[in-house]
Parts: sequence; structure tokens; C-alpha cells
Amino acid sequence: MRGARFATAPSFVTVPFLLVRHELRLLVSLWLWAARRTEGAVAGGSVFGYARGQGAMMAGFAFVCVVESLTMSVLLRDWPAVHHVVLVLDVYTVVIVVGLHAASVVRPHVLDPAAGTLRIRRAVHVDVRIPLERIASVRRELRATHERTDGELDLAVGSQTSVTVELAGPVAHVSFFGRRREVRVVRCHADDPGALVRAVEQARQGYAVP
Repeated sequence: MRGARFATAPSFVTVPFLLVRHELRLLVSLWLWAARRTEGAVAGGSVFGYARGQGAMMAGFAFVCVVESLTMSVLLRDWPAVHHVVLVLDVYTVVIVVGLHAASVVRPHVLDPAAGTLRIRRAVHVDVRIPLERIASVRRELRATHERTDGELDLAVGSQTSVTVELAGPVAHVSFFGRRREVRVVRCHADDPGALVRAVEQARQGYAVP
């Protein structure tokens, strides 16, 4: 039964394609961030950010990468060929780190009452579409620890989640490598969890589960 809920592992051909697509999406996210654009926003809908909780951590990570790059430049100054290769790798690492944060900023959670859906997202890695009629309850719930449990999806930001969505029926979640599983509980983070909960409650009044 358990094996039926998961797709087969990706092939060696699929994995490089997924990695390249991931890198391209991060680069596109940088462009969207620079252009102050949001991906997935719809007319009449609402967006809810979640990146604020990881901003300081990602900035610190990028700073460490820059310091490492400068240190390696000094250590490898007598080996210019190696220095150039390492420099390119270091710069690309910083770009990817900033891209990860940009992806979280430009891909917020999206509530679309007209379509009757709530999109719970995390950067370019997760995008779960939840029909409003399938939501049994939504509440503010701050959690700093999460145990992997079958049927539950925890999308922590800064090691915490602040909103819990319980479902009357399962929805599909497809992992980064294409594995598909059904979930009945989704926990995520929002910069303003109260606003997200209130908006979902208001939107689902016409889609409430009897």
C-alpha cells in the first residue's frame, strides 16, 4: 500500500534535466526579483509572502560565500588557472544562494477565490494546489520541530511553520525529483499567518466541506 503512493525513482537521464531546470528557474527568479515582479499572482487573488523568515540566514550564507571566495583568491594567487576556475565556481555559488532567496520572494503563496484554489509554495521546489472545497480547517500554529510523517507535508522556512491546513481529502504533492505522494495535512510559513488564515477562511465560505 505504501509503495503505491510513491512514484518510481527518476532515471539518470531525468536527474540532470531536473537539475538544469532548477538552475534556470533560479536565474529567472533573480530577473523577476530585480524587476519587482511576482510569479503566479492573479487578478482578484491575494499573495502571501514567506521569505522574511529566512532573509537574515540567506544573507549570512551569501556573506560567508563571499568571504570564502576572497580567501581562496589570496591562497591561489600563485596558480592563476586554478584561481580562475575556483573564482567562477564561487561566484556561481553566490548567484545560486541569492537566487534561492529571490525564488522565495517572487513565488509567494497565492489564494485565488475565483478558481477556488490555494497554492502553497516554497521557492521553485514546491507548488501544491489545494482546492478550497477540500480544506477542512486552517489555523495559525507555530511549530519549530517537524517529524516526517506519512500524509503530511511540512514546508518550514527558517526552521518553522506558522500555518496548518488540514484537508478533507488528499491532494498530490510532487517532489523535486518527481516522486508523487498524497498529503492530507500541509504546514507552511507566512510572514503574516493571521492574514493568510483569515483570507482562506473568508474565501472558502462558498466551498466549505459540509
